[in-house]
Amino acid sequence: MPDGFDIDRLFDGIRARQTAAIGRAITLVESRNIQHQAYAQDLLNKLLPYAGDSLRVGISGVPGVGKSTFVETLGSYLIEEKSHKVAVLAVDPSSGRSGGSIMGDKTRMDSLSINPDAFIRPSPSSGVLGGVARATRETIIIMEAARYDIVLVETVGTGQSETSVADMVDFFLVLMLPGAGDELQGIKKGILELADMVAVNKSDVYGDKLKHAVRAYKSALHIMADASQHWHPPVVSCSGLTANGVPELWDRIQKHKKIMTECGEHTKRRKNQRLKWLHAQLSDQLLQHFYNDPQTKAILPEMETALMKNDLTVSTATAKILSQYINKN
Repeated sequence: MPDGFDIDRLFDGIRARQTAAIGRAITLVESRNIQHQAYAQDLLNKLLPYAGDSLRVGISGVPGVGKSTFVETLGSYLIEEKSHKVAVLAVDPSSGRSGGSIMGDKTRMDSLSINPDAFIRPSPSSGVLGGVARATRETIIIMEAARYDIVLVETVGTGQSETSVADMVDFFLVLMLPGAGDELQGIKKGILELADMVAVNKSDVYGDKLKHAVRAYKSALHIMADASQHWHPPVVSCSGLTANGVPELWDRIQKHKKIMTECGEHTKRRKNQRLKWLHAQLSDQLLQHFYNDPQTKAILPEMETALMKNDLTVSTATAKILSQYINKN
């Protein structure tokens, strides 16, 4: 097989939790190369029967809230105190110039990155809305097949819609920071509506401001409709630096899992996520097909030049490009 992607060998390496094999598999599913994508689908189909048993937790929040420190502390706690195997998918903002990661979350999780029971994968978001890398869903399958029973997805949290991460995890945790003026201005209403829990971080730094922030978020959540009749999102305080409140926070996540499993909503949530994944994949593949089409590649520069010269409107250029593509296909 070209490029050294031996699917059977990768499969065996993933099941054995070999970091090199896992890394190569993720590189494969992230590739935009058409042939690589075909190999990736073969691999994912082999892995799928061994996936699905992990607890998937999305972690988001405003910039500067301390997500990476919190994730490292939580991951270390889960490994050392609860004997879990933890995978962290840290989605970095992408450089507008190179397209690569610009924050390097792995370098900021020193102790967790060298823990043999943890796997950290920083990936560029590449401008994807919601701060989630294009292949994050596929990567979760790889992590689960590699027998990581906790998957933490840390998103960019740059103020974009975080709907995409909520659509691929079992629990969506939003981290907030007290003392930034009106707390409700620091986060969009939409993300609060998606949250299964809000955690006010850096309790080791803030005193009265922390209590005020907790009260403010509790009030905000009380006037919103709960996503589930079986669960009202709690608001807690914690410290990613000292681990204060982290065990209690995890207990709440476990309680949520128990309640959602017993009432059947866990299964329903997973099924709905697979449907949304289908439509996301269709959109991604259609866009890729459109931009790789030879006639699109030929007409696009012409339309761009005409726009720069102000010879036609954007709407007219769009109509011309799409008309050619649709008529051909």
